[in-house]
Amino acid sequence: MGELNLKEICVGVLQGGVSEERDISLLSGEQVCLSLERQRINAKPIDIFTTDEKIIRKILEEAEIEIAFIALHGRFGEDGGIQSILEKMDLPYTGSKPLASYLAMNKIASKKIFKKMGVPTPEFLVIKRGDSLNKSFSFPQVVKPYFSGSSLGISIVYNKYQLNHALDKAFSLGENVILESYIEGREFTVGILEEKPLGVVEIVSQSSYFDFTTKYSDNLAEFLAPAPLDKGVYSRIQRIALEAHKALGCEHFSRVDIRLSRDNTPFVLEVNSIPGLTSHSLLPLSARCYGIDFDGLIKKMVVLALERGRIKVNQ
Repeated sequence: MGELNLKEICVGVLQGGVSEERDISLLSGEQVCLSLERQRINAKPIDIFTTDEKIIRKILEEAEIEIAFIALHGRFGEDGGIQSILEKMDLPYTGSKPLASYLAMNKIASKKIFKKMGVPTPEFLVIKRGDSLNKSFSFPQVVKPYFSGSSLGISIVYNKYQLNHALDKAFSLGENVILESYIEGREFTVGILEEKPLGVVEIVSQSSYFDFTTKYSDNLAEFLAPAPLDKGVYSRIQRIALEAHKALGCEHFSRVDIRLSRDNTPFVLEVNSIPGLTSHSLLPLSARCYGIDFDGLIKKMVVLALERGRIKVNQ
């Protein structure tokens, strides 16, 4: 394919999906479409309502798009599923490739890689359904499903009674659960774009953890952007976030969640390979700290995908 003008291409915005985060994905997709339309780039919303490869191929072929903008969250959106189909179709798409997407979604795999690569992350224990908890550990602990997004199923527990209830909740989302040491301190998130860290955003939540309800509700969290931090600590958080992004092999963009301990040590919680793009979302806020507005962010995502597909773009 030769050189293209952005206004000559059609971007298929893949949204909806089959995960518990379908409604959030639809909101992200809507905002992406509006942004592309503002920039006079043809946008076509495409609801990915199934995981059936034949059906998805048919939908995408009939849509006649040059690029897929993935606005899917959770299972089959962030885990490499849709990315694998797009690879087979040789259709350019936004974000990380299948393996990196899977590793970012799989919290057990992520944390093992962080440990191996020297990226600081809280101590953790993997619990399988049916395991007996004989090991002693101190509270508080964070209970997480190993394979979910938007902080679904996450709980902070302060005693064994709360732990049992939290495990039941987390096991409803999968066969494995992570028990992670809770880092007393502050919570931050950092966007990554084109292999560079964006602004550090502090999350001041009314709850102990920035969970699903807090993420997508008004007035349950305050976001300080840029975060009020010493310059050295600010830079350290940015550096650790980029190290986590690279350790998993992520490409183009991501958002990295970090806890900062009371002694100013950053710990990576997770890497989000397809961050939300709603009005409440933090990647756009992180980008804004860096002087990149929402439309500029969306355009850069599209251009990076086209360039990876060896399509020259005249912007």
